[in-house]
Amino acid sequence: MLFSGSANVPLAEEVGEVLGLALGQLELSKFANGELYARPVESVRGADCYVIQSHSDPVNDHIMEQLVTIDALRRASARRITAVMPFYGYSRQDKKVLPREPITARLVGDLFMTAGADRLVSVDLHTGQLQGFIQKPFDHLTAIPMIADYVADQIDGKIAVLSPDAGGVKRAERYARRLNDASVAFIYKRRDPSEHNVSKALSMAGRVKDKHVVIVDDIIDTAGTVCNAAELVREYGALSVRIAATHAILSDPAVDRLKNAAVEEVVITNTLPVSDDVIRLDNVKVLSIAPIVAEALQAIFMDSSVSEIFLGDNV
Repeated sequence: MLFSGSANVPLAEEVGEVLGLALGQLELSKFANGELYARPVESVRGADCYVIQSHSDPVNDHIMEQLVTIDALRRASARRITAVMPFYGYSRQDKKVLPREPITARLVGDLFMTAGADRLVSVDLHTGQLQGFIQKPFDHLTAIPMIADYVADQIDGKIAVLSPDAGGVKRAERYARRLNDASVAFIYKRRDPSEHNVSKALSMAGRVKDKHVVIVDDIIDTAGTVCNAAELVREYGALSVRIAATHAILSDPAVDRLKNAAVEEVVITNTLPVSDDVIRLDNVKVLSIAPIVAEALQAIFMDSSVSEIFLGDNV
């Protein structure tokens, strides 16, 4: 049985369509003081239940809604409950940078285990170590093959894959392998740990001159990092610039930045709901991850390999 929270219903419906399943009916409501309520309308006794919810804005409400739904399913005697979170909320808070900081990514995982989830499923985690925070099975899916195949069809010529920071070099290498062994470059940037969403590109390692550059990241939030990177590679002589990322949070002023960015195309997926303002941008292409998620859920249900779907790229 497939259930959806309120965050990204179109994606859940598309997943259900691929699987040949109608979404299970959930009664979702909110009390006057903001408390959330969820109840499955039909019996779930003995069923394998999959609860899809993207942790989009308002993040806390959508996480809590998924937790309450899982608790309701557990108390209704569901046989197995899988929490499907195309975007894992708080994933960037996975380590301590300053003294006395929380590791909230671990906390979120603990909450899902306590609520009664038997398995977690997510797409392109900010860092792979998040899987180690969870003591139950955690399936990590990836949109990299799908995005890379699309980009490869759009470019004719030499490609350089650019990571906008040193921490994303491994991600860039995975893209490069799928783009005819493209070269890899990265930007050294400085970020003040006391300020969120603020960074400054300082220098670049690698060659991008006379190449088609693809800037790859897992998340576009305010778009400052990728737009700064695009400006820098233009100065270094790139023939064209594209931005590719799985999760499009697009907090203000991201839409304006992408609209005015000196890039040929911005490729994102629908792990998070995409607003009409973004869809209307001429330089934005939205790819659907529904087939990927559906195939993975089918593999989980049949107890077959998820890694084989991605040829090992999902580790």
